[in-house]
Formats: sequence, C-alpha cells, structure tokens
Amino acid sequence: MRAALFALLATFLAAPVMAEEFSQIRDRSQFVSLIENRDLTRFGISVNVTPDGDIRGRAFGRDVTGAWRWDGSYFCRDLYWGSRDLGANCQAVERDGNTLRFTSDQGRGDHADLYLR
Repeated sequence: MRAALFALLATFLAAPVMAEEFSQIRDRSQFVSLIENRDLTRFGISVNVTPDGDIRGRAFGRDVTGAWRWDGSYFCRDLYWGSRDLGANCQAVERDGNTLRFTSDQGRGDHADLYLR
C-alpha cells in the first residue's frame, strides 16, 4: 500500500512496456491548463491539484494534503498522506492524452501514470 501511494506522491510504479507518446510539460501555464477542474486518479487514489497551489484528495483511505509550485521545468510538491509527511520532491511531468506521468527526482527517479478525470 505504501508503495502505491509513494507512486503517486514521490516516485512512481513502472508501467507496462507499450508504445508511448509522452511529451514533457515544461511550463506552469501548460500544466495548469491540464489539471484545472480535474482530478488525478489511479486505483485507490483521487487527488485534486489546484491552480493556486493546493493538493487535496484521498489515497487508500487517508487524506492527502499538500502544496505545489512550478520551478523551472518541474512540478515541486510538499505532501502529507494522513499524518505522514512525505517530504518535498520536484518531478518531471509528461503527457500522453489524458495520462500524466510524474517522474520523481527531476526526471531521474521512478514514475507513475495518473489519469485526468
């Protein structure tokens, strides 16, 4: 369970190997246009990332809260899962249709795909 949550919040689970057409989101305005009034979902996870920098939702029965900012080409967030502080991490964000891929550690870490709903 922690690994799946960590996938959302800090690093991400490997996705099956498929032909992928992901393109990197490099600026805040492009990111905001994608997430505004939508949720990011994955089995057991539903999170709203607001244009004004809040993160709110639920993951595996616990509240998810936090804040985010855009730094250079990266989505940087501080996050809590229930009372557990998951810390800060800056992530590369890529898009393929309604799928956003977040890759931890400025694109050098693990990744997970979340779906825009």
